Amino acid sequence: MPIAKPLPLSDLYDQDVAQWLEATINLLQQEEYASLDREHLIEELESLGKRDKNRVAHLLEQLIRHWLLFQYWTTERDRNGNHWRSEIQGFRTQLRRCLTTTLSNYLQAELAIIYEDARGYVQEKTGHTINFPVDCPYTLPQLLETLPTLD
Repeated sequence: MPIAKPLPLSDLYDQDVAQWLEATINLLQQEEYASLDREHLIEELESLGKRDKNRVAHLLEQLIRHWLLFQYWTTERDRNGNHWRSEIQGFRTQLRRCLTTTLSNYLQAELAIIYEDARGYVQEKTGHTINFPVDCPYTLPQLLETLPTLD
């Protein structure tokens, strides 16, 4: 019985990404760089970077949403305040676990856009009855290190 010839890495990628990843890791460990499927490796690395950025942006947006609700939706604070503060703590914990210097710099650069998205959400949630600040009233360190107060 003839031995099946292994698939080229680019073909393996199309059939089984998990096997492709394992083979790619083996090639990297063996320093066989010429055999790498560079096109798909670059694609996967780019995707990984985007996924990480999207994750931290999502967590920060959630944190800001709850912070805004706690500080500005006063008619609901008695009923929901503890929930909002606990959500802030939970999102902050998740964010800290995956934050790197690069991702922190990304969040700092995108803070205004992330805030705008969070603001749009809470405006809808409150039926546009609250005047939330147009510009982000929080700094990234403030969001990551403190709990909201009733200013």
